Amino acid sequence: MATTLRILNIVEDTMVDGPGLRTSIYCAGCRHACAGCHNPQSWDFDQGEDMTVEQVMRIVMADPYTQGVTFSGGDPMYQAIAFAELAQQIHRRTQKDVWCYTGFTFESLIQDDQRELLAELDVLVDGPFVKALRDPDLLFRGSSNQRIIDVQASLYAGRTILWQDNTRI
Repeated sequence: MATTLRILNIVEDTMVDGPGLRTSIYCAGCRHACAGCHNPQSWDFDQGEDMTVEQVMRIVMADPYTQGVTFSGGDPMYQAIAFAELAQQIHRRTQKDVWCYTGFTFESLIQDDQRELLAELDVLVDGPFVKALRDPDLLFRGSSNQRIIDVQASLYAGRTILWQDNTRI
């Protein structure tokens, strides 16, 4: 049986969920219920449609101009095994980077079942959205408690290392 993901929407050629042109995959389901969330319709795990990893890959592969793929939601960590398989396929079959947004912290994820997905990510934007810390001037995040983490460097170093946007220098 093919691995399936519960998907709300796939937006191609977006520039808001990471650097460059991206394909953003919005999944269904989130229990964080952050006050002021920009996507509360994504909280319901029953919304959207089931798509196989291969169906999503066909969409990702169809756009050769995107720099990367972003997992958002909802929270992809609630579907960590399926998103890990998708990220693995993206890395195996393309040169695109993979970003993921989550309401969990990096430190909590490395102790849990989501570590398999972490191992496949390039960048993680972690932490819940906190309305009181909202800052529209932040790069690729909504509130100042959220971090943009270089996942591979962090896993290698055994500590959290923030992502550096070298494209803007």
